[in-house]
Amino acid sequence: MKVKTGYIYHIKDEFFDIVNDEKLMTNHERGKKRPTYFTIKDKDILWFIPLSSKVEKYKKIIDQKNKKYGRCDTILIREILGKDSVILLQNAFPTLEKYIDHVHLLNNGKPAKVVESLKNEILKNFKYLLKLKNNGVDLFFTDIDKIKKQMLEEITALNK
Repeated sequence: MKVKTGYIYHIKDEFFDIVNDEKLMTNHERGKKRPTYFTIKDKDILWFIPLSSKVEKYKKIIDQKNKKYGRCDTILIREILGKDSVILLQNAFPTLEKYIDHVHLLNNGKPAKVVESLKNEILKNFKYLLKLKNNGVDLFFTDIDKIKKQMLEEITALNK
């Protein structure tokens, strides 16, 4: 499978079993393959950013963050595939291609992707959050360094 940035994928349950991080958003109702994930390809590592349909829930959280901090860079609500969706940058995590279950398909059978302008906005925000993390301000819910290390160790073991 050729994985591309900006496309939407589903992840295998196996990933969550192997990583065993309670702060990861897991597949709901195992086997249902939700949530879907916006994907960023970064060499051998893929970054998965969960998408949610719970817009009202996250509007409240965004409002709280805006009141407290004057901004909210960790959650976006944007239209994806004709519906408002929540983009949970704060829940992003690294993974490998082998843990992708399948690309999300549209009704016409084509792979689902976000529009270019939204892809660029998500990438900009994600890079900003990584920069903050590198400067000591970690806004990610999971330990992305630990998971990335685990994924890179898997790659190394496979290449031996």
